[in-house]
Amino acid sequence: MSFEPASELKFGQVGVANLRLKRLDAIAMSAELAAKLTSAPQLFLRTPVILDLSHLPALPTRDEVRGVLDRIRAAGMLPVGLSYGTTENEELARSLELPLFAKFRAAFERAGEPMAEPPSAPAATPAAAQPKKATSQPPGRAAAPSLHQDSPVRSGQQVYARGGDLVATKLVANGAEVIADGSIHVYGALRGRALAGAQGDESARIYCQEFHAELVSIAGRYRVFEDLPEDLRGKPVQAWLEGEKLLLARLG
Repeated sequence: MSFEPASELKFGQVGVANLRLKRLDAIAMSAELAAKLTSAPQLFLRTPVILDLSHLPALPTRDEVRGVLDRIRAAGMLPVGLSYGTTENEELARSLELPLFAKFRAAFERAGEPMAEPPSAPAATPAAAQPKKATSQPPGRAAAPSLHQDSPVRSGQQVYARGGDLVATKLVANGAEVIADGSIHVYGALRGRALAGAQGDESARIYCQEFHAELVSIAGRYRVFEDLPEDLRGKPVQAWLEGEKLLLARLG
């Protein structure tokens, strides 16, 4: 019996999840998706999913993929297409009458890009009340001005800083969502969801003055509220990536 996870779920484009299969084990995948839905139903229930088959040793048959798609639907998610732009995948997608999202290759093929800096070696100061943060940009993405959100982000509201950082000066409420292609700075309480590096920027970070988050995510790696350390709740916190791990630390 293999103890290696059968799948790995990451977020690519805003609001779209990318499900990468590591082995063709539909039963294990179903159990893993059910666990994710239980841990964060507000994030995963009815979320659109793009299926990535590129890390399997061989491309599954049309009927095998159809079975995987049925199990994704049964888990409460909505498969919308296949990723990775090979000729074989394109033929498979056409036979299943699904679109092919070739750009999702970039979410997993970033070996040549720099890793996120640890907290002790940042490169820039975002603001007087905040610690330093790395300023490196992914290749091909020019620096963009920050989006400033000066009113509270209410439950059910989503604020997205496309191409740059997001600075929220007030509360991010339960059920609210703040998203940025760069880093996220919350100068009030973070009670909702914060998704930084939404287009794959692994150097992005999340900063907040009062940490009560439902979920934090950087470049697709996420942690839900139940997984957050008790000693960080309600405290000034930063989040960053170190390899594949999303880490949290108290500020100051």
